[in-house]
Amino acid sequence: MQYRKLGRTGLEVSDIGYGAWGIGGKQWLGGEDDESLNSLRRAIDLGVNFIDTALAYGDGHSEQLVGQVVRGASRKVYVATKVPPKNRVWPASASTPIAEVFPYDYIVSCAEESLSNLKLETIDLLQLHVWTDAWVDREGWKRALEDLQRAGKVRFVGVSATEHDPDSALAVMRTGLIDAVQVIYNVFDQTPERQMFPLAIERNIGILARVPLDEGALSGHFSESTTFPQGDFREWYFRGDRKREVVQHVDALRRDLGETSSIADTALRFCLSHPAVSTVIPGMRTRKHVESNVALSDAGALPADVLATLKQHAWDRNYYQ
Repeated sequence: MQYRKLGRTGLEVSDIGYGAWGIGGKQWLGGEDDESLNSLRRAIDLGVNFIDTALAYGDGHSEQLVGQVVRGASRKVYVATKVPPKNRVWPASASTPIAEVFPYDYIVSCAEESLSNLKLETIDLLQLHVWTDAWVDREGWKRALEDLQRAGKVRFVGVSATEHDPDSALAVMRTGLIDAVQVIYNVFDQTPERQMFPLAIERNIGILARVPLDEGALSGHFSESTTFPQGDFREWYFRGDRKREVVQHVDALRRDLGETSSIADTALRFCLSHPAVSTVIPGMRTRKHVESNVALSDAGALPADVLATLKQHAWDRNYYQ
């Protein structure tokens, strides 16, 4: 396992982190807690020391599972979690007052609820789960995060950039108030490379690359006949003609890479190849997923010719709408 600095925090985090949305059990269906706990423990055994969860993942269930495993771990594991928007609207809208989304008391109470779920004394990284730079000058969110840090309940703070809009967090990055940003970054969505990543390097801000496999589209196992349990997030995400569109783009990618290349492995190594990325946080609900993903940490950056090929497969679309 390779480790990288999480920006100015000084934390040395595994470049393959554990994305814990899927183990929440509410939006991603079909998994069992025993399997989730087993995958978490296996990840830590293999050197993963960074887990990203959220209060909204299964209404705290993901945090509870993460906390159970982290408390029993023989090594230090850093835990990041997120404050959900009070109005429960994703993504954030610039026209919505921050008082409806992140009032001071609400941020503090959510952090305390997360600590209760995790049964930990401190959250290593607390993030606001939605963001728009229209809020950057408001004082309430700043004061809440500062007070939580002052009280020792939170070590470092960050935001989660709007889906497919990394520029939504540029102003807050320039304030010097946040330590990390979580952003969608994958073969299809390479937009963070334009402005966010150079700014992150300049300001020494950690980058958490989320959705590296595009909710499973880049897993290498996706087809037009792929089905999901009724009520599963992915049933909505890949609705209508979206499966057909995805298959067309993945098939084109596979042709350019060659049949011997693993789409999933290439997709994760693509993220790891950018120096701004501190850690990539794929979902890993099974031991098999953990072992295959973690093995890529030592594979190194992709060759320049492969990266050049992948540049041609950027795809401007937003399935979260």
